[in-house]
Parts: sequence; C-alpha cells; structure tokens
Amino acid sequence: MGQRVRRLLGNEDVLSISRRYFVSNGFDGTLTCIGVVIGAVLSGVTEGFTVVKIGLGAAVGLGTSAVWSVWEIERAETRAEIRRIERAMLTDLDDTRIESQQRGARLLHATSSGLGPLIGVLVPLSPFVVAGTDAILTMFEAAIVAVVLGVGVLSTFGAYMGSISGQRWYVSAARMGLAGLVVALLNLVLPG
Repeated sequence: MGQRVRRLLGNEDVLSISRRYFVSNGFDGTLTCIGVVIGAVLSGVTEGFTVVKIGLGAAVGLGTSAVWSVWEIERAETRAEIRRIERAMLTDLDDTRIESQQRGARLLHATSSGLGPLIGVLVPLSPFVVAGTDAILTMFEAAIVAVVLGVGVLSTFGAYMGSISGQRWYVSAARMGLAGLVVALLNLVLPG
C-alpha cells in the first residue's frame, strides 16, 4: 500500500488534477464563507457561535458536494479511459494494476476536493468562536478578521498556483485575494 501511495504521489498528472480540485473548491469555500459572515453580521446576528453553526453547515454542504461530485466525475472519466485502453489492447483490465491506480487517483482527487472547501470555510470562520456579546471580539471585528483571513487563504492559493506555474507568486496572490475583497464589498452594497 505504501508503495502504491508513493507511486500516486509521484505521478505529476494525478497531482495536478488533485491540486486543481483542492484550489478550485477551496476558492469556492472561502468566498462562500466571506459571504456568510458578512451576511450574518449585516442581518444582525449577535452571537459568534450562531455564525459558526451557519458556516459549518456551509462547510458540510460544500465538502460533501466536492467529494461526491469529484468521485462520480472521476469514476466516469477513469472508467471511460479504461474502456479506451481495453479496446486498444483487446483485453479486460478488471482487477489489474491499471484499474487499481485509477481507483487510487480517484480517492486522492476526491479527498483533495473535499479538503479545499473545509479549509476555505474553517479558517475565515475561526474568529467567530470568540465573538459576540461579552466576548473577545465584537461581531463587526470578527467579520473584519474573517475577511482578512479569507483574503489570506485566497492569496495563499494564488501564491502556490503562481509558484508552480512559474509566474510571479505575488501577482497571483494579489489576483486571488482580490476576489475575497470583491465578495465582501458586493455583500455590503447589494441588498439582501
């Protein structure tokens, strides 16, 4: 099993797909969390744990969606690829190393896909653990810290993607972080 995991992690094609799922769903989770916390504070929620509960609900929904959809997408895609190989080789590949590698890659992709939104929601949500009436942070302060943390998470995703693609990491970080500020501002100015 350890050798199989090392082989998977050494396969750049598998890793690049997992990275895409992780960052894409982490991006969605972070922007969703920024929207949730701004909306909760603007709606008059007075207890941080209420925002945490709402945010955890979003994390469960986004995480489940990320894992389930990627599992099904990759199941269909890898099965189609195996069928193409079987037709080319005129042989059945059930219970072979090729099928096992495809199954391992699917598990890695689904796991990466689910971790992205969890990180994207839980990090910005964290200030609300100590926010509310008679707490360390006011709800407004917690929302500001949440947006800053969210922009930080997004910027980290951008810096990482910029560094692996040979781009200037700080430009990629700024572009991704800007999305968090845009979502925060849109939530402030749009009704609802």
